[in-house]
Amino acid sequence: MSDNLIYKKKNVFEENPVHDEIFAVSDRYIEFLNTCKTERACTRYFVERAKKNGFKALDFKEKLKPGDRFYALNRDKSVFFGIMGNEPEKDGIHYCAAHIDSPRLDLKPQPLCEDSGIAMLKTHYYGGIKKYQWTALPLQMEGVAVTRDGKTVDFSDNGYTFCITDLLPHLASEQAGKTLGKAIEGEDLRIICGTIGEQTQENDKIKYNVLKILNERYGITERDLISAEISFVPQLPASSVGFDKSLIGAYGHDDRICAWTAFEALMSAAPSGRTKLVALVDKEEIGSDGVTGMQSSYFDMVVDKLCESCDKHLVNLKSKCLSADVNAAFDPIYPSVLDKQNASILGCGPTVTKYTGARGKSGTSDASAETMAYFTNLFDNKEIIWQSGLLGKVDAGGGGTVAKYIANRNVDTVDIGVGLLSMHAPYEIASKADVYETVRAFRVFLED
Repeated sequence: MSDNLIYKKKNVFEENPVHDEIFAVSDRYIEFLNTCKTERACTRYFVERAKKNGFKALDFKEKLKPGDRFYALNRDKSVFFGIMGNEPEKDGIHYCAAHIDSPRLDLKPQPLCEDSGIAMLKTHYYGGIKKYQWTALPLQMEGVAVTRDGKTVDFSDNGYTFCITDLLPHLASEQAGKTLGKAIEGEDLRIICGTIGEQTQENDKIKYNVLKILNERYGITERDLISAEISFVPQLPASSVGFDKSLIGAYGHDDRICAWTAFEALMSAAPSGRTKLVALVDKEEIGSDGVTGMQSSYFDMVVDKLCESCDKHLVNLKSKCLSADVNAAFDPIYPSVLDKQNASILGCGPTVTKYTGARGKSGTSDASAETMAYFTNLFDNKEIIWQSGLLGKVDAGGGGTVAKYIANRNVDTVDIGVGLLSMHAPYEIASKADVYETVRAFRVFLED
C-alpha cells in the first residue's frame, strides 16, 4: 500500500540493468555536441539529418497532407520540424519547443585593439554567465561575416585557439577580496589574438598584422567586423565523465540537450495520430526576442500553414506543448539554494516542472492541474521514468524558459528537461540515463 501512497523517484540505470542502449544514445548526442556549438551549426546539423529522414523544406504555397514531413528554416538560426498526422488539426497539435542558443562571448562591433604589445578582441557576454569562469580557458571562434560585396564568410572549423588571461595568484590579493561578480569585470573579457607586429606606418602594428591575416584568409576588413556575427565558445570536447562513464561533460547542454532529444524523438516518431511540431529556436538566453526567438511571429506563420482548413486559435485551444529546457540538478556541494525534496536528481529521468520563474513565480506560465495530470499520467502509462523538480528554493533566484510564450498562444504547456550540474558554466554535467529517458518521453508524447 505504501508504494501507492508515497511518491518515490526511480533511477534509470537501476531500472534498466543493461545499459548498452543508454550509452549508444549518448554517444550520438556527444557527437552532436562536438559538432554544434552555435545556433547556425545546430540548424545545419538538424536539417541535414532531417533530409536523410525524408523531411522537405516547407513550401508555404503548397497544401500539406497527412504523412508529410517538413522543416522550416528561419534565417539559419531557428528551425521547425513537423510531421502531418492523420487526425484533423482541429483536434489539436502536439508541440515541443526548445532553444539552441547557449551563453557565450560575442565580439563588439569594433573589437580589435592593441595595448602593450598584445592585440586583443573586445567582447560582450551573451546570456547569464559567471565571468570568472571564462578566463584562462581555451576558446574557439565561430560565426559569420558579410563583406561589402555581399559574400558570406564562415569562421567555423578555423583551427585557431584563443583565451582570456587571468591574474596570477601571487598578485591577486586585491582581486581575491572582491565578490565573485566583481573579480572579473565585463570589460576585462578581452581575448588575446596576436603579438607579432607588421612593418607599417600605422601606430598599432600588431593590430594591423591581425587584420592582414584576417584579410588574407577570409577576405574581410575591419569595417566588415562591424556587421559580423562572431562568437567565442569553449574549445572543450564533450566527453564521458566518471569511472563508470555515466555522465556527459560538455559546453552547451543548456539547452541543446533538450533540443537534440526532442529532435531525436521526432525522427523516429510514427506519422499517425496528431500533427507534431518541434520548434528549435534562438535567443532564449536573452529573453526570446528578435526574429529568430520564440516570440517571433515566424512560429505563427508555420502554425497558420498547418491550420489552413481551420481556425488556428481553436487548434491551439486543443493543443499541448512540452517546453523543453534544463533544470538544476541537486548538487550536494551546494545544498543551501536547493530544496532537495523538490529538486531533480541526476539519473532519475526527465524533470517535469510545473512552474519556473522567480520570486512569486514571476515570468512563468504555471501549468494547470489538468495539464500536469495529462503528462504525468501519460508517462506513467507508457512506463517512462520521470521526476518532479523545481529550480531552487523560494527567493534563492530563478529562471525562465520559452513555456510562457507558447502558453500565451493559448496552448496547455508544461516544462520538461534534463537536470544539470554547473548550469551555464563552460563545462556542464548531465546524466546519460536522463538523455536516454528524455528521448523516450518526447517520443511517447509526440505519438500519443
